[in-house]
Amino acid sequence: MVIHGLLAASLAMTALPATGVTGVQASAEVNCSQVKCLALTFDDGPSVYTPKLLDLFKKERVKATFFLVGEQVEKYPSIVRREAAEGHAIGNHTYSHPSLPTLLDNEILDEIHTTQELIQKQTGKLPTMFRPPYGATDDRVLGLAGSQDMSQVLWTGTTLDWKLRNVEKIKAAVFRLAKRDGVILMHDVVPQTVQAMPAIIKELKKHGYHLVTVPTLLRGKGMEAGVSYP
Repeated sequence: MVIHGLLAASLAMTALPATGVTGVQASAEVNCSQVKCLALTFDDGPSVYTPKLLDLFKKERVKATFFLVGEQVEKYPSIVRREAAEGHAIGNHTYSHPSLPTLLDNEILDEIHTTQELIQKQTGKLPTMFRPPYGATDDRVLGLAGSQDMSQVLWTGTTLDWKLRNVEKIKAAVFRLAKRDGVILMHDVVPQTVQAMPAIIKELKKHGYHLVTVPTLLRGKGMEAGVSYP
């Protein structure tokens, strides 16, 4: 995979009150123009490891962004519903995780459409964010995503957790990549990433980071279809 993707003085600000939806932090109250924000993003799920990650996020009152593979949505629909119910952002990561520039237009659209329908069935909403597998994209892929009212979301740094498969090395990678308004790529299908996350969150909070979704990171300005972020 290519470059895929991370609060104690400000901890009180992080522990925002929940909204009317059970377990949903009022992350919209975080103003990333005034505080130091970071978006942790997770690709290729959901997986059997994702519930443990969600338990941690709920306990720590932080939000993340999940880019889901359609085949995994079919396997773990209840986890998708939980991600949405607990206020995390959800994006489309295609159905079967191919390298999109190698496909024909109709094949790319099929990959996107199928996953859109699967996610909508579980969450009631169509994703507006799209992340190309391996980060492999070009103007044609971006244009096709835009034609489906989707923006493309890449990252500012990748942990390469899928390759490292080591808790200490994954933690070190996140700390090295962490920066204000950063978008860090990880994978919730990698068990060592989930194991590393408690220490990662603790350290990032200590350094003043508010962990938010990609839309919150972008100041609520909205994301334009056919535009690549960050």
